[in-house]
Amino acid sequence: MVPEIYHPWNTMGDHIVRFNLTKVLGVILTALLAVLISLFVRQPLSPNRFRCTMVPWKVYRFCHEPQTVTSELAQNSAQCPMKTFHTLYSGHNHIPHSREYTPEESESATASDFEEKDAIEKARACGYWGSAEPSQLFLQIYHDALCSLDRKPESAVVSPPLMGSHGVVPLTIVGSLPDLCRHLANCIVRAEHEVFLATNFWIHSDASTLVTNAIRELSRRAGERGRKVMMKVIYDRGDPRQQHDEGKADPSQVMDDHLNVHEDQYTSEKVNLPAAHEIPNVDLQVINYHRPIFGTFHAKFTVVDRRIALLQSSNIQDNDNLEMLTHIEGPIVDSFYDAALLSWGKPLDPPLSLMNSPAASNPIPCKEYQPKDTCPDNVPEQLAEHSIVSPHYDTDFEQEARRVNHSIQPRGEETRTQAVTRHLNTTIQTETTGDAPESDQEPPMTPYVVSPAHEPCAMALVNREPYGAPNHSSVHTPQNSAFLSAIQHAQHSILIQTPNMNAEPLLDPLLETVRRGVVVSCYLCLGYNDAGELLPFQNGTNEMIANRLYNSLASEEEKSRLRIYYYVGKDQTEPIHNKFKRRSCHIKLMIIDAAVAIQGNGNLDTQSFFHSQEINVLLDSPLICRTWIDVINRNQNTVKYGGACTKDGCWHHPETDEIPHGSIGIDPGRFSWAKGIVGAVQRVRGAGGF
Repeated sequence: MVPEIYHPWNTMGDHIVRFNLTKVLGVILTALLAVLISLFVRQPLSPNRFRCTMVPWKVYRFCHEPQTVTSELAQNSAQCPMKTFHTLYSGHNHIPHSREYTPEESESATASDFEEKDAIEKARACGYWGSAEPSQLFLQIYHDALCSLDRKPESAVVSPPLMGSHGVVPLTIVGSLPDLCRHLANCIVRAEHEVFLATNFWIHSDASTLVTNAIRELSRRAGERGRKVMMKVIYDRGDPRQQHDEGKADPSQVMDDHLNVHEDQYTSEKVNLPAAHEIPNVDLQVINYHRPIFGTFHAKFTVVDRRIALLQSSNIQDNDNLEMLTHIEGPIVDSFYDAALLSWGKPLDPPLSLMNSPAASNPIPCKEYQPKDTCPDNVPEQLAEHSIVSPHYDTDFEQEARRVNHSIQPRGEETRTQAVTRHLNTTIQTETTGDAPESDQEPPMTPYVVSPAHEPCAMALVNREPYGAPNHSSVHTPQNSAFLSAIQHAQHSILIQTPNMNAEPLLDPLLETVRRGVVVSCYLCLGYNDAGELLPFQNGTNEMIANRLYNSLASEEEKSRLRIYYYVGKDQTEPIHNKFKRRSCHIKLMIIDAAVAIQGNGNLDTQSFFHSQEINVLLDSPLICRTWIDVINRNQNTVKYGGACTKDGCWHHPETDEIPHGSIGIDPGRFSWAKGIVGAVQRVRGAGGF
């Protein structure tokens, strides 16, 4: 009898064929892993792998320099922002120009001043605080962030004299992604001179249409005024042409990671920004920024007329996330402006029109505004919802707040829970239903929260630059140092909300903080980009980390102080795995002792900690922190229903004890790193894990 010949392309299910295919797949995946490890080993290490524990003299001096990148570009807009930064701070040449503003309380940076001050006083002397008096906790965190500038000042993504400043937060939004885009749209249409918009990922969607409709309306209004508005957009849509050499002494010499995006590209179906002929009174330019391999541009912020900064957690794309945006005004806006110029990375042609008009030299907009209280919050007037098919632009953010908050009132026969469900259901999950009892809607969901009138408080930008090399040496950046310092100096409580929390350098400090008596509450998202977190060197999923943390604590008393929760929507009674795209959370927030906060773009995961560019604000205000704690808790049911089990770190159904459908649990199984390849593809595309 002639033996049967088995062909490797035969897919009829024979066990030998399956065995051969498995072997081939294993060889391929092993080779890919070997390539990754080779890249990991061969890449140059970051100067930020070293830690500095005291503010160095050169950093102290930099913070007192009269020049900033912004002031230099105001003198000559043809300069490259990063090259200008390198000239000012990474080299030893200083260009004599007048200050952009002169803080009255600043002392000249003399060596004797420096030597006489202790660590906290040095930090205090390195900021422009106005009438604000920074707290001890704020200065401890700010001090450690300053120390990280020792070997690589550009890791701050802001000129050192602008790193510490002050401002106000008149509005906070914690809601669905369209809620954030509605405010962004309103700020755009109210712009008079210029808009700088930065986001990690932009994809044509209902969310992006809210923004592009606003750009068209801005052009119409600008035409009526007889002037043109400048608008610059920067996003990350990875491109093979992007190159960067992490080992180069002067990173400003390599600009291939900033690519000009031509009109035929940004008007394509996937992006769908307006063409020039649609917006004749808006001069729109677009940059695509990515630092290969892993240096994602993860920043999400907007600066309008150099008077308003919007710092948000969300990208411009439809999703099911609960997100957060802070509306910031005051001199700190100049810091965001400087960060925007450095992020743009190329000479400004044409230049922005307010280069010589700093926020610090102008009144704070919300302080000048006198509200027209024609519809106070206690009057149940139902305002039409602002949507892509029916735009309703408001004259101020107080009217915006009434419009959005009133949209969550029940319509017709709706229950209060059904009204919340309607509001949280976006284009990608229109059929999701809520099962929360009516009692859960008290206090009610309130996406827009107008802050009580308050004086400016101390603020600082604690950012990190993108780092593309596949290693974990870019550790001591302002962002990372601020996170670690905040954990170290907390005395009573830490509240964290983040999609993922697996950055290795944070885990032991969190455990030590719990052991010394601090209550640490972590609101995490169940299954957020689990595939990506299973990649080598990413450190695992939230459930795996929660299990590890609880198992590292010695007593039930210690475990009671580590309170891990998985996000539960305001209309739900249990966490829903992110794979179903029905109720997820993407907020990035840390509040320390209910007094100091870090809010912005940075997750507490491996990608954000070691690689991505992030923009975050360190804020010193018990008033704002209390406001944030209230709105964070009232707009979700996480604490009520989402508690993790201290035995294994997973969420279990209170009746069946089962973990949620779709959950990987604490054991991802064999070849979990292979599953992570899917997540890696999503990360490179910007579609997952950000």
